[in-house]
Amino acid sequence: MTFNIKHIFQPSDTYKDVRNINIYLLRGLFFLMFFVLGLQVWSFIFKHSGTWDSDQAVAYSVFAGFSVLAFLGIINPIKMLPLLLLEVFYKVLWLLLVAFPVWFSDQVVSARVESRIFAFTLIVLPLVAIPWGYVYKTYILHLKSA
Repeated sequence: MTFNIKHIFQPSDTYKDVRNINIYLLRGLFFLMFFVLGLQVWSFIFKHSGTWDSDQAVAYSVFAGFSVLAFLGIINPIKMLPLLLLEVFYKVLWLLLVAFPVWFSDQVVSARVESRIFAFTLIVLPLVAIPWGYVYKTYILHLKSA
């Protein structure tokens, strides 16, 4: 079997409306979410002692859930697309509400906010990987016909 670069840009045999490149990129993203996010979040949860701050507990619970669901995305990336759509939505919203006003007002940025800004600008990865035509056909057009 020979490798053909054109193959990765052709529609997938398994997912008819999605190109193979999108499947590979989605699996890569879900892999990163599962291992990188999972390692950070679960190690923090298991090492935590004492009483949780309720806001911190909510955040770590959500991200722990993301990391576990990302495993399912490695196996079946198309069925787990809503997880990435949620990620895109909350990160873009945070950038618009928190990061951009700070940048444009020349305020001093705390190290905590600055590190989050970097993490949230990685939103470029799912924006590239998500098969937007499939999302439009499946989620937007389907709503119109329902």
